[in-house]
Amino acid sequence: MLGFPFTDERRGEVGVGRGLLPFFVVAAAALAVAAMAYQHYSYRARQTMIMATTTSLYDSGLLDYLNQRFSEISNVDVQVLAKGSGESIEIARRGDVDLVLIHSRTLEEEFTASGHGVHRVGVMYNDFIIVGPRTDSAGISGLRDAKQAFLRIRENGRLRRSFYVSRADGSGTHLKELEIWRSLGLDPSSFAQPWYVEAVSGMGVTLRLANEKQAYALTDRGTWLSFKDQLSNLALLVEGDQALLNPYAAIPVNPEKHSHRNFGAAVSFVKFLISDEAQSLIGDFKKGNERLFWPLARDFQMAARLGFPNQPIEVAWYDLQPSQPWRAAASTAATPQPLNMQPHSRNISQT
Repeated sequence: MLGFPFTDERRGEVGVGRGLLPFFVVAAAALAVAAMAYQHYSYRARQTMIMATTTSLYDSGLLDYLNQRFSEISNVDVQVLAKGSGESIEIARRGDVDLVLIHSRTLEEEFTASGHGVHRVGVMYNDFIIVGPRTDSAGISGLRDAKQAFLRIRENGRLRRSFYVSRADGSGTHLKELEIWRSLGLDPSSFAQPWYVEAVSGMGVTLRLANEKQAYALTDRGTWLSFKDQLSNLALLVEGDQALLNPYAAIPVNPEKHSHRNFGAAVSFVKFLISDEAQSLIGDFKKGNERLFWPLARDFQMAARLGFPNQPIEVAWYDLQPSQPWRAAASTAATPQPLNMQPHSRNISQT
């Protein structure tokens, strides 16, 4: 009868055979281990972080490259909404994403000044260039002054010799174009002439339209390098103007505005982006043996030139944050504290 319940005839009690005791000990231990494993899994379970970014950055392929590495070293999967800087900001204002990665200083500073975004930090930069027809009837090839190039394009267009295609979509690229026109005392909304074509679309579509019309266009270098093999009618004509440098900033959505957002994962992702590893990956990323982006996070002198005066402070803040965003333990010290927002940049778009 050993190993089964039995009646102790001497005491009239029901007991358990000694052979069953080891089984219960093992079972209890197994349950304890399972409970610990479940608890660990609940902390380690993969989570999602949603990022809004520019179409030009998305089209470059760099984000796939970086997101794959981040997914390997963390418990976070990154979902990307490829919009423009303007639309990305509006989506973030509504609390529909955890992070924006964009390239429009004006929009970025308005976003943080309004309290919707926190801890703006420079990640990388590339530059804008002017492309146009290989025949170059406006004669801008070789210029290093974007304003002079735009003046020639306008005069050539008014003579009906060429076209210019604008993104006209409120993106970072479009805002840069408007900045150049306005520095010349010109307002594109007053052009209303056939030579000035508004694509109202992303950079890829804009470049294809420029190719079809053999027109001039402003584009970021990364998108140009990604698409140039498909643009047989276009050539790179103007580059090297310091005013055309194009920095990208990462800004987590303020959890005080949108407490449902995954602030911990957003901070961890930005911490990764500005790490030595990711900065090296950014610098090594190439298309056709040409570099698309330059690391910016820890080049504080360049960051200051490009509109990030608080870069050393913000980098130091991110460096102090935990690497892993344990959402399940949001109330513990293992998670970045969302109420400790200072210091963050308070300086006052589809791509």
